Amino acid sequence: MALDPLPTLQRVFGFPDFRGVQRDVVERALAGQGTLAVMPTGAGKSLCYQLPAVMLEGTCVVVSPLIALMHDQLRAAEAVGIRAATLTSVDENQAETRARFLSGELDLLYVAPERASGGGFRDLLSRGKLSLFAIDEAHCVSEWGHDFRPDYRLLKPLMEAFPAVPRLALTATADAHTRADILDQLGLPHEGMIVAGFDRPNIRYAISPRDNINRQLADLVAAQAGPGIVYAQTRAATEKLAAALAATGRPTRAYHAGLDPAVRAKNQADFVASEDMVICATIAFGMGIDKPDVRFVAHAGLPKSIEAYYQETGRAGRDGDPSVAHLFWGAEDFARARQRVAELDPERQAGERQRLSSLGALVETAGCRRAILLRHFGEHPPATCGNCDNCQSPPASTDATELARKFLSAVFRTGQGFGVGYIESILKGVSTERSLMNGHEALSVFGIATPEEAPLIKAVARALLLRDALRANDFGALEFGPGARGLLKGGDTLSLIEAPKRERRRRGAGAAANPAGDPLFEALRAKRRELAQEAGVPPYVIFHDSVLRDMAAVRPRTLSDLGRIAGIGARKLDAYGAPFLQVIREAA
Repeated sequence: MALDPLPTLQRVFGFPDFRGVQRDVVERALAGQGTLAVMPTGAGKSLCYQLPAVMLEGTCVVVSPLIALMHDQLRAAEAVGIRAATLTSVDENQAETRARFLSGELDLLYVAPERASGGGFRDLLSRGKLSLFAIDEAHCVSEWGHDFRPDYRLLKPLMEAFPAVPRLALTATADAHTRADILDQLGLPHEGMIVAGFDRPNIRYAISPRDNINRQLADLVAAQAGPGIVYAQTRAATEKLAAALAATGRPTRAYHAGLDPAVRAKNQADFVASEDMVICATIAFGMGIDKPDVRFVAHAGLPKSIEAYYQETGRAGRDGDPSVAHLFWGAEDFARARQRVAELDPERQAGERQRLSSLGALVETAGCRRAILLRHFGEHPPATCGNCDNCQSPPASTDATELARKFLSAVFRTGQGFGVGYIESILKGVSTERSLMNGHEALSVFGIATPEEAPLIKAVARALLLRDALRANDFGALEFGPGARGLLKGGDTLSLIEAPKRERRRRGAGAAANPAGDPLFEALRAKRRELAQEAGVPPYVIFHDSVLRDMAAVRPRTLSDLGRIAGIGARKLDAYGAPFLQVIREAA
């Protein structure tokens, strides 16, 4: 007779029912079937192995790529009463953990792929009882994935040594090619793939040309309450941006691989525990945290691919509350990316050029951002989503084909040896010592831009660089790229998107945790902070904001009433119910 997981879901996790495809994934695991679950961040992937681990006899071995991520997941599991442990290089209780596993006292055992693939670990597993193998961030097994980890390729032999133990692979980010590779590399049946869809409807996507990034980010931070992540492309940029944002009064930290390990660890811990901190980081940051209340993710430069963009923005709003993902890009980002592609092995260049082209389509579109994202992953979304910048404020467009041709002509007639600023001055007819010396004031393109065209010249240059109609060499001089021919010969056109002017909003005008300003909600948050400090865990491990909002709305009077709120399982009700009820009574 099949096990019914619903009573355990309600008792342990406090949820009235499953979300999305969770039940399908859990039931396959309970039935001993191999499964690949492709589920967006925030859809509850960890529950898909935690729940079977509680119900099945033996230990579920969870392979996870980063130690910090394992420790976050460990805290969350223990908070709901799951018997869990990590076996990592920084754990001082390794002997105790092994003993707990061998005596059957663990529901979950988290390990890194490097340890899991070792012979000593296989020997340990052979002396205990296993219920399930769970491979988290499973795209790391594929060379087609954006975070390839070679040690993930060694997991299949480990699992084949225990053929009776079911396998569950989980990822949020995998296109069709990567999914097929995951199935093959982990020995999973192709009929065992469950794809939940990639849409994150609570995230508002916005993309803007980069223009004074410090001011743009300061405006974003002022508009968004709650924790946020700003991704920068270099270590130096993370520190400069952190310093600039700290001047706004917001608590801010930097994070990159060049920091002293103790400083880096403290900055991460401070961010995880905070309810309003902004961390400026390289892309090394993010996979290692399991923080559900990140209210915004900003990119100060172009991500590596749409897959990377999707995963990095997916770190916002994992609790389901409204969140923002804002990308600021520059034409020079595309120029640098093309240079990196040109330096790759020839067999990789075509695929990387296609990825770059997909990013170009995302930033250049006047249509729905979400639709482009979802179509990239093989979905068929509606034409509009209502929750991206273009859907909420449809941009006007200007036919700039003639100005683009003038710009290209100026680049050609000046010998393809000058940068954007100089070409702009030639088109505007600005006389300079340099233009006189070069004799360029006698050219037919000198002063050819009309007064209406002059304000658009920089935007046209950016669009031409994005389309690869122009390329900047090592000295910043503009040269023709393959996209120039179609414009000059009259076959191609160029439209400019006019970004709508946005007023600066007061701090917290965006996705605030407490939009109604309910004093009871703030009192409950204060109690949560107090309990979190006592327990040495981040506040969200106690309860998510959504749970506190429900408490403030329902105002339960008894433990029984409190236990009916989604997200409050038996363990948390026993541990925290009384103090929160006291806050509610005092507010009556």
